[in-house]
Amino acid sequence: MNIKQQLDAKIADYNLLNHPFYQAWSAGELPVASLQHYAREYGAFIATLPQGWETLNDAETAEEETEHIDMWADFADGLDTAVAEAQIPQVKALLQTADALFAEPATALGALYAFEAQQPATAQSKLAGLKQFYRLPEKVEPYFETHSHNEHEAEKLLARIGALPSDAQTTVVQACEQMSGALWNALTGIHHEDCA
Repeated sequence: MNIKQQLDAKIADYNLLNHPFYQAWSAGELPVASLQHYAREYGAFIATLPQGWETLNDAETAEEETEHIDMWADFADGLDTAVAEAQIPQVKALLQTADALFAEPATALGALYAFEAQQPATAQSKLAGLKQFYRLPEKVEPYFETHSHNEHEAEKLLARIGALPSDAQTTVVQACEQMSGALWNALTGIHHEDCA
């Protein structure tokens, strides 16, 4: 398997499109309170993304991600809530994982790829669900509209990963798997909180 196939195989084990939370969202089965919960908690993770790109010395993408934090804040505001400090244990664990993996270039590459490779498809799914089933202000949509056609970040990461020696690529794959699991578990925590 080439490096992209190795990474994508790790992601496939935790494909967020298959998560019950996102499936309920795209089917219009989540109450708005669940979306509020998600916006508040997951926003804390979105706020960590510039750190990963800064570790890669990619100031342009880090700046772009900082702007996207504001778009996420608009999403939360459209739901009459705001991003807050994470309370759910699995979301706190995701933040700890991100903090650790975003500290070194090789692990940052793998961790960011785990998120960015999935983001266009998950954004498309969530946007479709919002438009079809939820009567919400338009400000909830721009974050997902922007990211539904945002393949260039995953491509940029892949180009850098492909240039690494094989031992560093092994580290990247491990980080990708670790982040993929943490992202899945965070959604599980948010979903269980809503069902409680």
